[in-house]
This record gives sequence, structure tokens and C-alpha cells, in this order.
Amino acid sequence: MKNRFLLGSLAALFIVASCGKKQEQAQQPQGPVPFPVQTVAPQDAVVYEEYTANLEGQQNVEIRPKVNGFIQKIYVDEGQHVKKGQLLFKLETQTLSQDAAAAKAAVDAAQVEVERLKPLVDRKIISNVQLETAKAKLAQAKAAYSSVAANVGYGTITSPVDGVVGSLPYKEGSLVSATSEMPLTTVSDSRIVRAYFTMNEKQLLNFTRIFKGPTLQDKLKNTPEVSLLLVDGSEYDQKGKLTAVNGLVNPTTGTTEFRAEFPNPEGILRSGSSGIVRLPIEKDNAILVPQNAVIDMQGKQMIYVVGKDNTVTSRIITTSTTSGKDFIVTDGLKAGEVIVVEGATKLKEGQQIAPQQAGQAQEAANTETDSTMTAEASTKTSSTQKK
Repeated sequence: MKNRFLLGSLAALFIVASCGKKQEQAQQPQGPVPFPVQTVAPQDAVVYEEYTANLEGQQNVEIRPKVNGFIQKIYVDEGQHVKKGQLLFKLETQTLSQDAAAAKAAVDAAQVEVERLKPLVDRKIISNVQLETAKAKLAQAKAAYSSVAANVGYGTITSPVDGVVGSLPYKEGSLVSATSEMPLTTVSDSRIVRAYFTMNEKQLLNFTRIFKGPTLQDKLKNTPEVSLLLVDGSEYDQKGKLTAVNGLVNPTTGTTEFRAEFPNPEGILRSGSSGIVRLPIEKDNAILVPQNAVIDMQGKQMIYVVGKDNTVTSRIITTSTTSGKDFIVTDGLKAGEVIVVEGATKLKEGQQIAPQQAGQAQEAANTETDSTMTAEASTKTSSTQKK
């Protein structure tokens, strides 16, 4: 009984001593926490200016009838690829054909009259004036016949270009005319797709300052290739080139229209769709900071700068745009300063840290991971050998 009591007392004393030791350790102040830092240094960067664009085929040709008539036959379907000269529509031209027959008969009659008067003039039975009058009537009849015959030919409508057929608003049997509100269809040549976008006056001024050349056309020649973002956010696999710019600023909108052209060998781009044109611009000696290092606070951007005694101080910065995963800083930082690049949200003003270069921190983390994996592998090997 006494032994049990003695053992219980010793256990209680051990527990009390352990708790006291843990409490003492908790009360001891901890050292500075390590944070990844980076020294600010100017470097070259590429930024992208983005512009919403409307896409159109190189040629968008509206197909309209030149004569009135009922649609007798439609030879194509919507979305079909057609060649230049391929038959598209056939209009009913029975009335025009009758007019053409009448005009041809008038030509024949005028020709007979000329043939009849020629010998009479030769024998000086009638004056030459009558023959010349008959010849004039023959020429007039031929002209009338040619006009009517051409109208008959207009009933057969072919494609003026290679391209893709658009919508077909009219069906067979519909009455159409040259004054119809909608065209019969639109044929779009989309082997080269044009992206139209606009710049405001400020953007245009910046454009003229960045790229060299005495004229806007010369500046276009000195621009790099542009890329195109599709509606799903992916980047089109073909690069484009700026090819034209409107020489005037629209006084209503204050914008100037630009045109970029993209090859479309697989027909991925469609006329009438939209996208985003990305224009790359090189920035020399730019101040870059990782986006993870910047904290948005009440509409302002803040970053933590490390002082000589390793204490951090918050600072408001101004950024212009992004370059990859970095912000380009225009105000608030200068070369040589040290900033915290990760874990900024955990910091407090004036807190002392243990600075650790971002690259070294990552290397240390990788080394630690490799060591852990090696130790685990060794343990597994030893266990297997024992078995």
C-alpha cells in the first residue's frame, strides 16, 4: 500500500514538473521569423497592351440580285465553302426571256430594213439619209437587245470570291429585287482574318512615342508581331501583324481604328466573332515586384520594405501594368531596396524578421524535402532488410 502511494506521488510530481517546464518554454520569447525577401533591381520586361477587337474576313461580299425575280433554285448551304465563279442562285427570268426575244426580233427587223435600202441607195433611187437612219435604228435595237440579254444573265448568280457562305434569309420561291433590305447571302473570304480595334487619343499618343518612324505607316512597320486571345481565353496559335491605321481621330468617340491581320489556314477564326489583340511593348530598366508581395488595401497597393535592422515598414506603391507574374512599379520603390516577397499578410508594422533570399529559401525548402524523402526511403529499406 505504501509503495502504491509512493509511486502515485512521484507520478504527480513528474506531471507537475513537466507542465511547468512547458509553460516556461512557452513564455520564452521566440526569435525573428524567416521571410523570403528580394532585392529590387532594374531589369528589362515585356508588357502587353490589350484591345478588344472585332474579326472580319479579308473580304465580306454581300450577294444581291441585279434584277427582280423569284428565287428558282439555291445551290449552296449555310457555312459551305465556295470557289470564285461557283453557282449560288438561279432567279426565274421567264418575263425577261420574253422581252429578250422581242428585242431580238426588233434587231432582225432593223437588219432587214437596212439590207433592203442598200441596193436602192446604190441605184440612187433613194437618198443615203434613209439608209443611215435605218442603220441608226439597227444600232438602237442591238443596244436594247444587249441590255435585256444582260438582265437575263443576271438571273444566274455566282460567287465573286472564294469564301464561306453566310446565312440564307430567303428560301426558294421568294421574290427578291435589287432594292431588297437584306442580301441573298454574304460570302466571306476568311483565309486572312482582320481584327479591327481602336485606341483612344492617349493610347495613340503613347503608341507614336514608343515606335519609331516619320509617319504612322512607318511606325506600323516597326511594331512587333501581335497575338490574339480567343473568347475562351486561349491564345490563337498564329501570330498577326498590324497592317493599317486610320489617319483621322473620330471626333464623336475620340478613337482611331487599327487593323491587324492573322493567317487562318484551319478556319478557326470566323468573320463576325470577337477577340483581344495583345500588343507587346518592351520596357527597359523597369522595377518589377512579384504580385504575391503586393497587398491591396482600401484601393491602394502596399508592400513591406526591409530596413537595415531587419524590421519591416509598409509603403504605398504605384504600378502601371503587369509583366507575367510581376507588377511594374512606377513610384514608391527604388533599386537596391529589399522587399518581402511572400507572406506579407502575416507581417505587422515594425516587426523584425530573419531575411532569407527568395532563391535561397526555395533551395533550402527543396533540400529539406529531398532529405526527408531520402530518410523515409532509408527507413523503408531497413525495414525491408529486417523482414
